[in-house]
Amino acid sequence: MSCHGCPRISLLFGAALVAIAIAHATDLPTIRYKSGFGQLIADGKPFLILGGELGNSSSGTAAQADSILPKLAGMHLNTVLMPVAWEQIEPQEGRFDFSILDHWIDVARRRQLHLVLLWFGSWKNAFSNYAPEWVKSDAKRFPRAVAANGLPLEILSTFGEQTVRSDARAFSTLMGHLREIEQSQQTVLMIQVENEIGYLGYGRDRSDAANRAFEGNVPADLKRKLEARRLEMSAELAHHFNPAGKTWREVFGEAADEVFMSFQYAGFVNKVTEAGKRAYPLPMYLNAQLPSPFERAGEYPSGGPHPYYQDVYRIAAPAIDFYSPDIYWPNFEYWVQRYQAAGNPVFVPEARLDGSVYNALYTYGEARGFGFSPFGIDSPAQPQSQPAVSDLYSVLTQLSGEILDAQSANRIRGLALHVSSPRPTQTVALGGYLFQATLSRSWPARTLLTDDGAMMVLETKPDEFYVIGSGLTVDFLRDPDVDDHLAGIASIEQISKRDGEWATDRWLNGDQTNQGRQLLMSAHDLHVYRVKLYHYPRQ
Repeated sequence: MSCHGCPRISLLFGAALVAIAIAHATDLPTIRYKSGFGQLIADGKPFLILGGELGNSSSGTAAQADSILPKLAGMHLNTVLMPVAWEQIEPQEGRFDFSILDHWIDVARRRQLHLVLLWFGSWKNAFSNYAPEWVKSDAKRFPRAVAANGLPLEILSTFGEQTVRSDARAFSTLMGHLREIEQSQQTVLMIQVENEIGYLGYGRDRSDAANRAFEGNVPADLKRKLEARRLEMSAELAHHFNPAGKTWREVFGEAADEVFMSFQYAGFVNKVTEAGKRAYPLPMYLNAQLPSPFERAGEYPSGGPHPYYQDVYRIAAPAIDFYSPDIYWPNFEYWVQRYQAAGNPVFVPEARLDGSVYNALYTYGEARGFGFSPFGIDSPAQPQSQPAVSDLYSVLTQLSGEILDAQSANRIRGLALHVSSPRPTQTVALGGYLFQATLSRSWPARTLLTDDGAMMVLETKPDEFYVIGSGLTVDFLRDPDVDDHLAGIASIEQISKRDGEWATDRWLNGDQTNQGRQLLMSAHDLHVYRVKLYHYPRQ
């Protein structure tokens, strides 16, 4: 049977397949929300960021890329967070130089690394030292925020019309350049817009323009939208919010200074972000320096996007995709939960290197986060008593597929336990069992072997689990909310991947499982354990 039209049909079909392939290849990274959590989608599939953030002065030369990125690839990172400074890409107004950034991207591609770019534009840690000299030296055109004593600060004011216009133009040019060189590569996954923004000083900017705005009425649109979010807003904002008032002080009371600054920063950042997204719409987020206990607004950056007044940002900065905490304080889990409660996917762009393995296991496991990133990853000074980040990422590289699947199916839990924790025992429930953890102790003296421990638990099939962790002793109980059965350990194996397949390194029993009663993790080394449990009715 002949078909005179078949060649044409084949060509059209082939062209259609090519078009589909190109469209798929050029799908940009995005955040996909499902069942109350968010995953990063890159190249059309979920991606787990095993990240690290460079020191502030580590990305300023091409030679630094040649020395740093191979080292980080060898530490099993898959993503590097790197600053891009406004002063470096636009040293003279209107003249842009992307040569150093291009080299970093080229080296990252060769090392199969992704990048998250941190735009150090008008502000970095509240101050404006990464703005170009032509901006910093012209205080008339680019006005400064003013302190309570009337003196200008090294902080660009949110009320500078030329400032936001110039920042947005530079950011848009950067994003347009990325669009041209990235195409289907997707080396750059996301953009952080500015860095830890907020006003450092007493309460708020006291420039003439800021004072006039503060003495006026709260915009009606802001009040109306806050009223609509009243049941969702943070307890801190709800406590102060009085929609019957008119001025900032009447509507927000003692929080007026900080809410005012939140609104001003959000409006500025939204203009910059919108300009960047018009050029190349990658996911864009804001990070925040968090208040430490008893700090007042202005001692930490007043008006930054921390959870207290994040509702204002969601109204005034709709172009921002999500918000992320830089967590350096001991109460890591608290801050992760605050950002989750505010509706954000969990991504921790900065955290202490010390203790990062424990916090990462909590982030990926209990919080179902898509990324974690210790700060200063290029110059680690980690205590030898703790598992190394490189060891963690080596293990998570092997498990990333299983972790992403378990996150989607809500078959993953995690916890971190510290000697300073208010309770000596923590428990998570999964698959019909309770996993009850305490810090590792010696036998028979029962002295603590470590100050910290953590685990992540994945259910792989009924009654079978992967447990990744260090520094814990784990008991297994039947979940009384499931049935009244008793639980026991069928087997525990210490496993690792070889040639893409899981292999048993050690069968654990006897003294290594307290005679079949507990999982006794190594106090200081990170391992993967395959745990098979069973349950039976009470007699």
